[in-house]
Amino acid sequence: MNNQSSTVRSSGLDSFFKISERGSTVGREIRGGLVTFLTMAYIIVLNPLILGYVPDSEGQFLGGGTVQGAGVPAIAAATALIAGLLTITMGAAANFPLALATGLGLNVFVAQTIARQSTWADAMGLVVLEGIVILLLVLTGFRKAVFHAVPQQLKVAISVGIGLFIALVGLVDARFVTRIPDAFDTSVPVQLGADGHLSGWPVLVFVLGLVLMVALWVRKVRGAILIGIIAASVLAVVVEAVGNLGKAGATNPGGWALSVPKLDGGIFEAPDFSTLGEFNLFGAFSSIEGGVLAALLLIFTLLLADFFDTMGTMTAIGAEAGLNDEEGIPPNTQRILIVDSVAAIAGGAGGVSSNTSYIESASGVGEGARTGLASIVTGLLFLVATVFTPLVAAIPSEAAVPALVLVGFLMMQQVADIDWRDPEIALPAFLTIVLMPFAYSISVGIGAGFLAFVLIKLVVGKVREIHPLMWVVAILFVVYFAYSPISSWVN
Repeated sequence: MNNQSSTVRSSGLDSFFKISERGSTVGREIRGGLVTFLTMAYIIVLNPLILGYVPDSEGQFLGGGTVQGAGVPAIAAATALIAGLLTITMGAAANFPLALATGLGLNVFVAQTIARQSTWADAMGLVVLEGIVILLLVLTGFRKAVFHAVPQQLKVAISVGIGLFIALVGLVDARFVTRIPDAFDTSVPVQLGADGHLSGWPVLVFVLGLVLMVALWVRKVRGAILIGIIAASVLAVVVEAVGNLGKAGATNPGGWALSVPKLDGGIFEAPDFSTLGEFNLFGAFSSIEGGVLAALLLIFTLLLADFFDTMGTMTAIGAEAGLNDEEGIPPNTQRILIVDSVAAIAGGAGGVSSNTSYIESASGVGEGARTGLASIVTGLLFLVATVFTPLVAAIPSEAAVPALVLVGFLMMQQVADIDWRDPEIALPAFLTIVLMPFAYSISVGIGAGFLAFVLIKLVVGKVREIHPLMWVVAILFVVYFAYSPISSWVN
Protein backbone atom coordinates (compact mmCIF):
# COMPACT_ATOMS: atom_id res chain seq x y z
CA MET A 1 0.00 0.00 0.00
CA ASN A 2 2.78 2.38 0.96
CA ASN A 3 4.74 1.51 -2.18
CA GLN A 4 1.68 2.15 -4.32
CA SER A 5 1.09 5.50 -2.62
CA SER A 6 4.73 6.43 -3.10
CA THR A 7 4.53 5.52 -6.78
CA VAL A 8 1.47 7.71 -7.25
CA ARG A 9 3.17 10.64 -5.56
CA SER A 10 6.34 10.10 -7.58
CA SER A 11 4.32 9.85 -10.79
CA GLY A 12 2.54 13.11 -9.98
CA LEU A 13 5.84 14.85 -9.25
CA ASP A 14 7.35 13.47 -12.43
CA SER A 15 4.38 14.59 -14.48
CA PHE A 16 4.26 18.12 -13.06
CA PHE A 17 7.96 18.83 -13.51
CA LYS A 18 8.45 16.64 -16.60
CA ILE A 19 11.39 14.99 -14.89
CA SER A 20 11.53 11.81 -16.99
CA GLU A 21 10.68 13.73 -20.16
CA ARG A 22 13.78 15.86 -19.66
CA GLY A 23 15.97 12.85 -18.95
CA SER A 24 16.40 13.42 -15.22
CA THR A 25 15.45 11.78 -11.92
CA VAL A 26 14.21 13.08 -8.59
CA GLY A 27 17.59 12.24 -7.07
CA ARG A 28 19.45 14.27 -9.68
CA GLU A 29 17.13 17.23 -9.19
CA ILE A 30 17.70 17.17 -5.42
CA ARG A 31 21.48 16.93 -5.85
CA GLY A 32 21.43 19.68 -8.47
CA GLY A 33 19.42 21.97 -6.20
CA LEU A 34 21.83 21.35 -3.32
CA VAL A 35 24.90 22.07 -5.46
CA THR A 36 23.37 25.30 -6.79
CA PHE A 37 22.70 26.43 -3.23
CA LEU A 38 26.28 25.66 -2.17
CA THR A 39 27.73 27.61 -5.08
CA MET A 40 25.68 30.76 -4.47
CA ALA A 41 25.05 30.74 -0.70
CA TYR A 42 28.00 33.12 -0.37
CA ILE A 43 25.59 35.95 -1.26
CA ILE A 44 24.00 35.61 2.20
CA VAL A 45 27.35 36.68 3.65
CA LEU A 46 28.51 39.02 0.91
CA ASN A 47 25.38 41.12 0.40
CA PRO A 48 25.29 42.41 4.00
CA LEU A 49 28.96 43.39 3.77
CA ILE A 50 28.27 45.38 0.60
CA LEU A 51 25.09 47.08 1.84
CA GLY A 52 25.58 47.26 5.60
CA TYR A 53 28.65 49.49 5.83
CA VAL A 54 27.83 52.31 3.42
CA PRO A 55 26.21 55.43 4.90
CA ASP A 56 23.42 57.10 2.93
CA SER A 57 23.15 60.84 2.34
CA GLU A 58 21.88 61.29 5.89
CA GLY A 59 24.61 59.20 7.51
CA GLN A 60 22.26 56.28 8.17
CA PHE A 61 23.24 52.64 7.64
CA LEU A 62 20.87 50.09 6.17
CA GLY A 63 19.00 48.32 8.95
CA GLY A 64 21.23 49.80 11.65
CA GLY A 65 20.52 53.50 12.06
CA THR A 66 23.72 55.42 12.73
CA VAL A 67 25.70 52.31 13.70
CA GLN A 68 27.93 50.97 10.93
CA GLY A 69 27.37 47.25 10.34
CA ALA A 70 24.58 46.91 12.92
CA GLY A 71 22.11 45.94 10.21
CA VAL A 72 24.22 43.08 8.82
CA PRO A 73 22.15 40.24 10.41
CA ALA A 74 18.89 41.80 9.18
CA ILE A 75 20.24 42.22 5.64
CA ALA A 76 21.45 38.60 5.67
CA ALA A 77 18.06 37.33 6.84
CA ALA A 78 16.14 39.24 4.18
CA THR A 79 18.68 38.23 1.52
CA ALA A 80 18.13 34.54 2.29
CA LEU A 81 14.35 34.88 2.68
CA ILE A 82 13.71 36.65 -0.63
CA ALA A 83 16.17 34.44 -2.52
CA GLY A 84 14.35 31.40 -1.16
CA LEU A 85 10.84 32.59 -1.99
CA LEU A 86 11.69 33.76 -5.52
CA THR A 87 13.74 30.68 -6.39
CA ILE A 88 10.85 28.47 -5.30
CA THR A 89 8.54 30.61 -7.45
CA MET A 90 10.87 30.16 -10.43
CA GLY A 91 10.79 26.40 -10.00
CA ALA A 92 7.03 26.15 -9.56
CA ALA A 93 5.92 28.72 -12.14
CA ALA A 94 8.55 28.33 -14.89
CA ASN A 95 9.79 24.76 -14.26
CA PHE A 96 13.33 25.84 -15.03
CA PRO A 97 16.53 25.03 -13.06
CA LEU A 98 17.36 28.66 -12.35
CA ALA A 99 17.99 30.19 -8.92
CA LEU A 100 17.73 33.86 -7.96
CA ALA A 101 19.29 36.08 -5.30
CA THR A 102 20.55 39.62 -4.82
CA GLY A 103 22.59 40.52 -7.89
CA LEU A 104 26.30 41.19 -7.47
CA GLY A 105 27.10 44.40 -9.28
CA LEU A 106 23.57 45.62 -8.81
CA ASN A 107 24.01 45.73 -5.04
CA VAL A 108 27.39 47.46 -5.40
CA PHE A 109 25.79 50.09 -7.63
CA VAL A 110 22.95 50.63 -5.16
CA ALA A 111 25.38 51.00 -2.25
CA GLN A 112 28.19 52.99 -3.83
CA THR A 113 26.21 55.20 -6.21
CA ILE A 114 22.52 55.53 -5.30
CA ALA A 115 22.52 55.31 -1.49
CA ARG A 116 25.27 57.91 -1.19
CA GLN A 117 22.99 60.40 -2.96
CA SER A 118 19.77 59.56 -1.14
CA THR A 119 18.40 57.67 1.85
CA TRP A 120 18.46 53.88 1.83
CA ALA A 121 14.66 53.82 1.61
CA ASP A 122 14.79 56.10 -1.45
CA ALA A 123 17.47 53.90 -3.05
CA MET A 124 15.37 50.78 -2.59
CA GLY A 125 12.41 52.65 -4.01
CA LEU A 126 14.35 53.09 -7.25
CA VAL A 127 15.07 49.35 -7.27
CA VAL A 128 11.35 48.63 -6.96
CA LEU A 129 10.59 51.04 -9.79
CA GLU A 130 13.28 49.41 -11.94
CA GLY A 131 11.64 46.04 -11.35
CA ILE A 132 8.22 47.43 -12.27
CA VAL A 133 9.63 48.87 -15.50
CA ILE A 134 11.22 45.54 -16.43
CA LEU A 135 7.98 43.71 -15.66
CA LEU A 136 6.05 46.09 -17.94
CA LEU A 137 8.67 45.61 -20.67
CA VAL A 138 8.23 41.86 -20.39
CA LEU A 139 4.44 41.96 -20.42
CA THR A 140 4.34 44.28 -23.45
CA GLY A 141 7.04 42.42 -25.37
CA PHE A 142 9.15 45.58 -25.46
CA ARG A 143 12.00 43.97 -23.54
CA LYS A 144 13.23 42.17 -26.63
CA ALA A 145 13.25 45.46 -28.56
CA VAL A 146 15.43 47.14 -25.95
CA PHE A 147 17.61 44.05 -25.78
CA HIS A 148 18.31 44.33 -29.50
CA ALA A 149 18.91 48.10 -29.34
CA VAL A 150 22.25 47.79 -27.56
CA PRO A 151 25.02 46.09 -29.57
CA GLN A 152 25.85 42.65 -28.19
CA GLN A 153 29.53 43.44 -27.65
CA LEU A 154 28.62 46.56 -25.70
CA LYS A 155 26.43 44.41 -23.46
CA VAL A 156 29.44 42.16 -22.90
CA ALA A 157 31.57 45.20 -22.04
CA ILE A 158 29.03 46.25 -19.39
CA SER A 159 29.30 42.85 -17.72
CA VAL A 160 33.11 42.88 -17.91
CA GLY A 161 33.28 46.41 -16.49
CA ILE A 162 31.03 45.44 -13.58
CA GLY A 163 33.34 42.48 -12.96
CA LEU A 164 36.38 44.75 -12.69
CA PHE A 165 34.44 47.15 -10.48
CA ILE A 166 33.41 44.32 -8.16
CA ALA A 167 37.00 43.08 -7.95
CA LEU A 168 38.24 46.59 -7.07
CA VAL A 169 35.60 46.91 -4.34
CA GLY A 170 36.82 43.61 -2.90
CA LEU A 171 40.46 44.69 -2.92
CA VAL A 172 39.61 48.04 -1.33
CA ASP A 173 37.34 46.58 1.34
CA ALA A 174 40.11 44.18 2.34
CA ARG A 175 42.60 47.08 2.35
CA PHE A 176 44.77 45.09 -0.05
CA VAL A 177 44.58 48.30 -2.08
CA THR A 178 44.19 51.69 -0.39
CA ARG A 179 43.88 55.30 -1.43
CA ILE A 180 47.03 57.39 -1.01
CA PRO A 181 46.10 60.24 1.38
CA ASP A 182 47.85 62.92 -0.69
CA ALA A 183 46.48 61.63 -3.98
CA PHE A 184 46.65 65.04 -5.71
CA ASP A 185 50.41 65.27 -5.09
CA THR A 186 51.25 61.83 -6.42
CA SER A 187 51.27 60.14 -9.78
CA VAL A 188 48.77 57.46 -8.76
CA PRO A 189 45.71 57.59 -6.47
CA VAL A 190 46.00 54.12 -4.93
CA GLN A 191 48.71 51.89 -3.50
CA LEU A 192 49.39 48.38 -2.27
CA GLY A 193 48.36 47.95 1.36
CA ALA A 194 48.15 50.82 3.83
CA ASP A 195 51.64 52.22 3.19
CA GLY A 196 52.93 50.70 -0.02
CA HIS A 197 53.29 47.14 1.22
CA LEU A 198 51.07 44.44 2.72
CA SER A 199 50.92 44.21 6.49
CA GLY A 200 48.62 43.02 9.24
CA TRP A 201 46.76 39.79 10.03
CA PRO A 202 43.46 40.87 8.41
CA VAL A 203 45.17 41.29 5.02
CA LEU A 204 46.75 37.85 5.45
CA VAL A 205 43.29 36.39 6.14
CA PHE A 206 42.10 37.96 2.86
CA VAL A 207 45.05 36.59 0.90
CA LEU A 208 44.71 33.08 2.33
CA GLY A 209 40.96 33.12 1.72
CA LEU A 210 41.49 34.15 -1.90
CA VAL A 211 44.20 31.52 -2.43
CA LEU A 212 41.92 28.82 -1.03
CA MET A 213 38.96 29.91 -3.18
CA VAL A 214 41.08 29.94 -6.33
CA ALA A 215 42.60 26.56 -5.52
CA LEU A 216 39.19 25.00 -4.90
CA TRP A 217 37.69 26.65 -7.97
CA VAL A 218 40.38 25.48 -10.39
CA ARG A 219 39.96 22.00 -8.89
CA LYS A 220 36.23 22.33 -9.73
CA VAL A 221 35.14 21.83 -6.11
CA ARG A 222 31.43 22.52 -5.62
CA GLY A 223 30.81 25.42 -3.28
CA ALA A 224 34.38 26.72 -3.60
CA ILE A 225 33.38 30.29 -2.76
CA LEU A 226 31.30 29.33 0.27
CA ILE A 227 33.99 26.97 1.58
CA GLY A 228 36.59 29.72 1.17
CA ILE A 229 34.47 32.21 3.12
CA ILE A 230 33.81 29.73 5.93
CA ALA A 231 37.47 28.72 6.23
CA ALA A 232 38.70 32.32 6.19
CA SER A 233 36.06 33.27 8.76
CA VAL A 234 37.19 30.52 11.13
CA LEU A 235 40.77 31.70 10.73
CA ALA A 236 39.70 35.29 11.39
CA VAL A 237 37.90 34.33 14.61
CA VAL A 238 41.01 32.48 15.82
CA VAL A 239 43.28 35.41 14.90
CA GLU A 240 41.04 37.87 16.75
CA ALA A 241 40.79 35.62 19.80
CA VAL A 242 44.58 35.38 19.99
CA GLY A 243 45.57 38.89 18.93
CA ASN A 244 42.56 41.00 19.99
CA LEU A 245 43.11 43.26 16.98
CA GLY A 246 39.84 45.19 17.15
CA LYS A 247 38.52 47.51 14.45
CA ALA A 248 40.92 49.44 12.23
CA GLY A 249 41.35 53.16 12.75
CA ALA A 250 43.92 55.95 12.70
CA THR A 251 45.54 54.57 15.84
CA ASN A 252 44.99 50.93 14.93
CA PRO A 253 45.99 50.41 11.26
CA GLY A 254 46.35 46.65 11.77
CA GLY A 255 42.73 46.08 12.80
CA TRP A 256 39.75 44.70 10.89
CA ALA A 257 38.34 46.94 8.15
CA LEU A 258 34.58 46.70 8.73
CA SER A 259 33.53 44.13 11.32
CA VAL A 260 35.42 42.37 14.11
CA PRO A 261 35.17 38.53 13.94
CA LYS A 262 34.07 37.84 17.46
CA LEU A 263 31.57 35.21 18.58
CA ASP A 264 29.10 36.43 21.19
CA GLY A 265 25.55 35.74 22.35
CA GLY A 266 24.05 37.93 19.64
CA ILE A 267 24.79 35.41 16.90
CA PHE A 268 22.27 33.01 18.38
CA GLU A 269 19.32 35.41 18.27
CA ALA A 270 16.25 34.89 16.08
CA PRO A 271 16.46 36.16 12.47
CA ASP A 272 15.84 39.88 12.09
CA PHE A 273 13.60 40.89 9.16
CA SER A 274 13.53 44.62 9.91
CA THR A 275 14.60 45.65 6.38
CA LEU A 276 11.41 44.24 4.84
CA GLY A 277 9.19 47.02 3.54
CA GLU A 278 11.80 49.72 4.11
CA PHE A 279 11.50 51.53 0.78
CA ASN A 280 10.20 54.88 -0.43
CA LEU A 281 8.90 54.49 -3.97
CA PHE A 282 9.33 58.06 -5.24
CA GLY A 283 11.55 59.58 -2.56
CA ALA A 284 14.67 59.65 -4.73
CA PHE A 285 13.04 61.98 -7.26
CA SER A 286 13.32 64.79 -4.73
CA SER A 287 16.26 63.69 -2.56
CA ILE A 288 18.85 63.06 -5.30
CA GLU A 289 20.70 66.05 -6.72
CA GLY A 290 19.50 66.44 -10.27
CA GLY A 291 15.93 65.57 -9.40
CA VAL A 292 13.73 63.57 -11.73
CA LEU A 293 16.25 63.30 -14.58
CA ALA A 294 19.04 61.99 -12.33
CA ALA A 295 16.66 59.50 -10.71
CA LEU A 296 15.46 58.27 -14.12
CA LEU A 297 19.04 57.75 -15.28
CA LEU A 298 19.82 55.76 -12.16
CA ILE A 299 16.75 53.58 -12.80
CA PHE A 300 17.89 53.16 -16.39
CA THR A 301 21.38 52.11 -15.28
CA LEU A 302 19.90 49.55 -12.88
CA LEU A 303 17.64 48.32 -15.65
CA LEU A 304 20.54 47.84 -18.07
CA ALA A 305 22.66 45.90 -15.59
CA ASP A 306 19.71 43.67 -14.61
CA PHE A 307 18.04 43.50 -18.00
CA PHE A 308 20.73 42.03 -20.23
CA ASP A 309 22.36 39.80 -17.65
CA THR A 310 19.13 37.86 -17.09
CA MET A 311 18.48 37.11 -20.74
CA GLY A 312 22.05 35.94 -21.20
CA THR A 313 21.93 33.84 -18.04
CA MET A 314 18.71 31.98 -18.84
CA THR A 315 19.91 31.28 -22.39
CA ALA A 316 23.22 29.93 -21.11
CA ILE A 317 21.55 27.73 -18.48
CA GLY A 318 19.05 26.40 -21.03
CA ALA A 319 21.86 25.57 -23.43
CA GLU A 320 23.89 23.81 -20.71
CA ALA A 321 20.83 21.72 -19.78
CA GLY A 322 19.97 20.96 -23.39
CA LEU A 323 16.55 22.57 -23.01
CA ASN A 324 16.73 25.33 -25.63
CA ASP A 325 14.90 24.95 -28.93
CA GLU A 326 16.50 25.16 -32.37
CA GLU A 327 16.51 28.96 -32.15
CA GLY A 328 18.31 28.90 -28.81
CA ILE A 329 15.25 29.89 -26.79
CA PRO A 330 14.65 28.24 -23.37
CA PRO A 331 11.23 26.73 -22.53
CA ASN A 332 8.74 28.98 -20.69
CA THR A 333 10.82 32.06 -21.50
CA GLN A 334 8.00 34.47 -20.74
CA ARG A 335 7.40 32.94 -17.31
CA ILE A 336 11.12 33.02 -16.54
CA LEU A 337 11.32 36.71 -17.39
CA ILE A 338 8.18 37.53 -15.39
CA VAL A 339 9.51 35.81 -12.26
CA ASP A 340 12.87 37.52 -12.71
CA SER A 341 11.14 40.91 -12.98
CA VAL A 342 9.09 40.25 -9.86
CA ALA A 343 12.34 39.29 -8.12
CA ALA A 344 13.73 42.75 -8.79
CA ILE A 345 10.64 44.30 -7.21
CA ALA A 346 10.80 41.94 -4.23
CA GLY A 347 14.48 42.65 -3.63
CA GLY A 348 13.86 46.38 -3.43
CA ALA A 349 10.76 45.95 -1.27
CA GLY A 350 12.78 43.73 1.05
CA GLY A 351 15.54 46.32 1.38
CA VAL A 352 18.28 44.07 -0.03
CA SER A 353 18.62 45.35 -3.63
CA SER A 354 17.41 43.80 -6.87
CA ASN A 355 17.23 40.01 -7.07
CA THR A 356 18.19 38.45 -10.36
CA SER A 357 18.99 35.11 -12.02
CA TYR A 358 22.33 33.52 -11.08
CA ILE A 359 24.72 31.97 -13.57
CA GLU A 360 25.86 29.75 -10.66
CA SER A 361 22.74 27.72 -11.46
CA ALA A 362 24.93 26.09 -14.11
CA SER A 363 26.65 24.16 -11.32
CA GLY A 364 23.36 22.45 -10.47
CA VAL A 365 22.71 21.75 -14.13
CA GLY A 366 26.16 20.18 -14.31
CA GLU A 367 25.08 17.90 -11.45
CA GLY A 368 22.04 16.78 -13.45
CA ALA A 369 19.30 19.36 -12.73
CA ARG A 370 16.89 19.80 -15.62
CA THR A 371 13.63 20.98 -14.03
CA GLY A 372 12.12 23.42 -11.58
CA LEU A 373 12.27 20.82 -8.81
CA ALA A 374 15.97 21.64 -8.42
CA SER A 375 15.09 25.32 -7.99
CA ILE A 376 12.54 24.47 -5.31
CA VAL A 377 15.21 22.50 -3.43
CA THR A 378 17.60 25.45 -3.67
CA GLY A 379 14.90 27.84 -2.50
CA LEU A 380 14.00 25.68 0.50
CA LEU A 381 17.66 25.60 1.53
CA PHE A 382 17.78 29.41 1.39
CA LEU A 383 14.75 29.53 3.69
CA VAL A 384 16.46 27.17 6.12
CA ALA A 385 19.54 29.39 6.00
CA THR A 386 17.58 32.35 7.40
CA VAL A 387 17.74 30.68 10.82
CA PHE A 388 21.54 30.95 10.80
CA THR A 389 21.90 34.48 9.40
CA PRO A 390 22.82 36.08 12.77
CA LEU A 391 26.16 34.26 12.36
CA VAL A 392 26.96 36.64 9.51
CA ALA A 393 27.75 39.39 12.03
CA ALA A 394 30.86 37.45 13.03
CA ILE A 395 32.25 37.30 9.47
CA PRO A 396 34.73 40.11 8.65
CA SER A 397 34.95 41.64 5.18
CA GLU A 398 38.49 40.26 4.81
CA ALA A 399 37.02 36.74 4.86
CA ALA A 400 34.14 37.43 2.46
CA VAL A 401 35.41 39.84 -0.19
CA PRO A 402 37.82 37.36 -1.80
CA ALA A 403 34.58 36.15 -3.42
CA LEU A 404 34.25 39.53 -5.14
CA VAL A 405 37.69 39.15 -6.69
CA LEU A 406 36.94 35.64 -7.96
CA VAL A 407 33.49 36.61 -9.28
CA GLY A 408 35.12 39.62 -10.96
CA PHE A 409 37.49 37.25 -12.75
CA LEU A 410 34.60 35.05 -13.87
CA MET A 411 32.80 38.08 -15.33
CA MET A 412 36.04 39.28 -16.94
CA GLN A 413 36.30 36.08 -19.00
CA GLN A 414 33.62 37.43 -21.34
CA VAL A 415 36.10 40.03 -22.64
CA ALA A 416 37.16 37.48 -25.27
CA ASP A 417 33.78 37.96 -26.97
CA ILE A 418 34.67 41.54 -27.94
CA ASP A 419 36.31 42.13 -31.33
CA TRP A 420 39.26 44.30 -30.28
CA ARG A 421 40.37 44.70 -33.90
CA ASP A 422 37.25 46.74 -34.72
CA PRO A 423 37.68 50.24 -33.24
CA GLU A 424 34.01 51.07 -33.83
CA ILE A 425 33.03 48.69 -31.03
CA ALA A 426 36.36 48.22 -29.26
CA LEU A 427 36.74 51.86 -28.20
CA PRO A 428 33.22 52.15 -26.68
CA ALA A 429 33.75 48.77 -25.00
CA PHE A 430 37.13 49.88 -23.64
CA LEU A 431 35.70 53.08 -22.17
CA THR A 432 32.80 51.15 -20.63
CA ILE A 433 35.14 48.66 -19.00
CA VAL A 434 37.87 50.97 -17.66
CA LEU A 435 35.72 53.85 -16.46
CA MET A 436 33.59 51.69 -14.16
CA PRO A 437 36.49 50.91 -11.79
CA PHE A 438 38.50 54.09 -12.48
CA ALA A 439 35.55 56.43 -11.91
CA TYR A 440 34.16 54.05 -9.25
CA SER A 441 30.79 54.27 -11.00
CA ILE A 442 28.89 51.77 -13.15
CA SER A 443 26.69 54.51 -14.63
CA VAL A 444 29.70 56.56 -15.79
CA GLY A 445 31.11 53.54 -17.61
CA ILE A 446 27.83 52.73 -19.35
CA GLY A 447 27.24 56.36 -20.30
CA ALA A 448 30.73 56.86 -21.73
CA GLY A 449 30.47 53.65 -23.74
CA PHE A 450 27.07 54.52 -25.20
CA LEU A 451 28.10 58.04 -26.13
CA ALA A 452 31.34 56.83 -27.72
CA PHE A 453 29.43 54.26 -29.78
CA VAL A 454 26.99 56.84 -31.15
CA LEU A 455 29.75 59.39 -31.82
CA ILE A 456 31.97 56.92 -33.68
CA LYS A 457 29.09 55.71 -35.86
CA LEU A 458 28.33 59.33 -36.71
CA VAL A 459 31.96 60.06 -37.60
CA VAL A 460 32.31 57.03 -39.88
CA GLY A 461 28.96 57.72 -41.55
CA LYS A 462 27.11 54.65 -40.28
CA VAL A 463 24.11 56.42 -38.79
CA ARG A 464 21.78 53.65 -39.88
CA GLU A 465 23.53 51.27 -37.48
CA ILE A 466 22.41 53.37 -34.51
CA HIS A 467 19.14 52.04 -33.10
CA PRO A 468 16.59 54.80 -32.36
CA LEU A 469 16.56 53.81 -28.70
CA MET A 470 20.34 54.33 -28.58
CA TRP A 471 19.80 57.94 -29.67
CA VAL A 472 17.40 58.45 -26.79
CA VAL A 473 19.80 56.90 -24.30
CA ALA A 474 22.75 58.92 -25.63
CA ILE A 475 20.84 62.18 -25.24
CA LEU A 476 19.90 61.27 -21.69
CA PHE A 477 23.53 60.57 -20.83
CA VAL A 478 24.67 63.85 -22.39
CA VAL A 479 22.30 65.66 -20.04
CA TYR A 480 23.48 63.43 -17.19
CA PHE A 481 27.16 64.30 -17.66
CA ALA A 482 26.49 67.99 -18.38
CA TYR A 483 23.91 68.52 -15.65
CA SER A 484 26.26 70.16 -13.14
CA PRO A 485 27.81 72.78 -15.46
CA ILE A 486 24.44 73.52 -17.05
CA SER A 487 22.86 73.95 -13.64
CA SER A 488 25.68 76.26 -12.53
CA TRP A 489 25.41 78.33 -15.71
CA VAL A 490 21.65 78.70 -15.39
CA ASN A 491 21.91 79.75 -11.75
